[in-house]
Amino acid sequence: MKLGIVGLPNVGKSTLFSALTGVRVAAENYPFCTIDPNVGVVAVPDERLDQLAQLYHPKKVTPAIIEFVDIAGLVKGASTGAGLGNQFLSHIRETDAIVHVVRCFDDPDVAHVEGGADPKRDAEIIGMELILADLDVVERKLDRAEKRFKADKSAQKEVELCRRVSEALNSGKSARSLSLSEEETELLHDTPLISLKPVIYVANVDEQSLREPEKNPYYQSLSELAAAEGAQIIPVCAKIEAELAELDDEDRKLFLADLGIEKTGLERLITASYRLLGLISYLTAGEPEVRAWTIPQGFTAPKAAGKIHSDFERGFIRAEVVSFEDLIASGDLQKAAAKGLVRSEGKDYIMRDGDVVLFRFNV
Repeated sequence: MKLGIVGLPNVGKSTLFSALTGVRVAAENYPFCTIDPNVGVVAVPDERLDQLAQLYHPKKVTPAIIEFVDIAGLVKGASTGAGLGNQFLSHIRETDAIVHVVRCFDDPDVAHVEGGADPKRDAEIIGMELILADLDVVERKLDRAEKRFKADKSAQKEVELCRRVSEALNSGKSARSLSLSEEETELLHDTPLISLKPVIYVANVDEQSLREPEKNPYYQSLSELAAAEGAQIIPVCAKIEAELAELDDEDRKLFLADLGIEKTGLERLITASYRLLGLISYLTAGEPEVRAWTIPQGFTAPKAAGKIHSDFERGFIRAEVVSFEDLIASGDLQKAAAKGLVRSEGKDYIMRDGDVVLFRFNV
């Protein structure tokens, strides 16, 4: 999973990125401090791996991972090149989803490119630049499709789709506001539209608002915008996340308890990202390794096996499956099997989050 972090300059993107990933990047008080995209790979927190490790005492524990890309601050006019916008926008097209950081606090010591915080305005500036960038791409695709249509009538569906998307973008609506069929989505496969990507809004609030974000009028304003778009919103304090990142696990738990929150911003963002993209994790466990594997919801057992190795999918025989909860409650795999909790599943089995699996296959 690859998430692109976007927003106006000086909204806390780079501070948040550094805290989430442990990658130290410049986070100064001036626009375009971040020029090239910074990339950080983060282990997905999963307590189930720790519990399985206590059972199996493996030589290795491998969590699932997420790749974060910190993309330089966009400004009004980015779609036409303002602030090196075209270069920055190209990096967003390579991500699976967008994490849109919006400043929801006042601080006279931190410059704001628009003169002051206004979350709804700021979010709409970025949203419009993504729409305008997509409009240019779609119109070029439409032009090519119309030329093909003159010689090949099978291009009609592509022409009609491009016109429909173009009309939406021209009216200021994102591509994701359209209800696209699987066939239409496939027709756009070679055209990675930014405004088609799912979005999570991260409201960068002050420490006080982190405890009670609903009392922050800036957060309320952004929440209304997110609700209108059907998008998720998460309150995060980038400054607090930076402090948490410097602590060990025990001190981090104590700090969170003092703040009155249960999970770090990273944990909440990852949970929201999995939900947004329809992802789940299944687990494999043994003495060599305990590992989490990320797959889309709806994957069959053979497809899930293919995540480990293509030979597993091609030669799939069956999957021996036990739920994580049943395995832990039983104490070990043998006891779970004795209780009839280990199931033998075939090619049509749909994987579930938390399945602990052993795949049987022919080479």
